Amino acid sequence: MKIIARPPESTVRRLLSEAELPTSDITPEKLETFFACESDGKLEGVVGLELYGTVGLLRSLAVSSRCRSRGLGSALLMHAEAVAQARGIVWLYLLTTTAERFFRGLGYETVPRELAPPEIRRTSEFSTICPVSSAFMVKRMTVIPPLSV
Repeated sequence: MKIIARPPESTVRRLLSEAELPTSDITPEKLETFFACESDGKLEGVVGLELYGTVGLLRSLAVSSRCRSRGLGSALLMHAEAVAQARGIVWLYLLTTTAERFFRGLGYETVPRELAPPEIRRTSEFSTICPVSSAFMVKRMTVIPPLSV
């Protein structure tokens, strides 16, 4: 399996649609922090990040139905978390209607929506796209300190 940065918009839209995840706010700018995994020569999973200072929103983790239960989702999540950490993200948030158990198993905690920082509240995912019934989850990242020279 190989992870690539900035996958084609058509791939992102196809995988998100197949997983019944929203695509309405996918823009070229947002695709800059999307990643895809390749399995058997095809792009079979995607994940996106929105980064705002020291907080980030993990969004749109989707794996093709024929490739689930092979660890692709976990690998994409670990990659996204590593990118977030390298960019100074301390708190990584997400919203989910279907995968709360999956994320809880990987260190995310469910928290009340009222605890969302302003940067996350302003995202389209939080403010309009995801239903208020979505689980709102967070994970504290281990910040990687910059190398001193």
